[in-house]
Amino acid sequence: MRAKALVLALVPVLLVSIWAVSGIGQEEAEIELKPVLVVMDVQNRWMPMMDEEDRQAAPQRINELIALFREYDYPVIRVYHSDPKHGPEPGTEPFEFVGSIDITDDDQKVVKSHPSAFTKTDLEKTLRDSGHNTVFLCGLSATGCVLATYYGAIDREFQVIMVKGTLLSHKASYTKVIEDICYSMTIKEIRETLNKGIVH
Repeated sequence: MRAKALVLALVPVLLVSIWAVSGIGQEEAEIELKPVLVVMDVQNRWMPMMDEEDRQAAPQRINELIALFREYDYPVIRVYHSDPKHGPEPGTEPFEFVGSIDITDDDQKVVKSHPSAFTKTDLEKTLRDSGHNTVFLCGLSATGCVLATYYGAIDREFQVIMVKGTLLSHKASYTKVIEDICYSMTIKEIRETLNKGIVH
């Protein structure tokens, strides 16, 4: 009898515990959106190494994304990769972004020598100082530097989102896998998010 009473007494406790762990009945947290667009390594040196399918589709969508951020007056940061031993050297043609990408000299520039744009650069400080908390990523390579930057942002407790259709890698099928396994949004979904001013 005592055992039965004990079990009956524990049921409410167990239900409350399950409710707390699972989040049942709790509202999803909303974060005030302070976004920045980071355009990764779309340079003359690396673009020819990307899959033809990605090279045909992604640049136009990257420009559509850039235009969207300019429309809302949110910053665009352009990131360049230069390996100390293998280049490309800053100031050379291979180092520059391909001409089809609509960046400007007014867009902040970050030069990195590691896969993540956060490693040994001022990117984190720039975001902290300006109060930006949400990083949208596009560019290349989806399986390399973009992915490293994605996890670098997570490690630094930024909200980070891959943008579907704006990523490139050496195999288009790999690009799609990255879009599937990471938190990703379409440009249409991003526009809706910017309109709301919050991100989940």
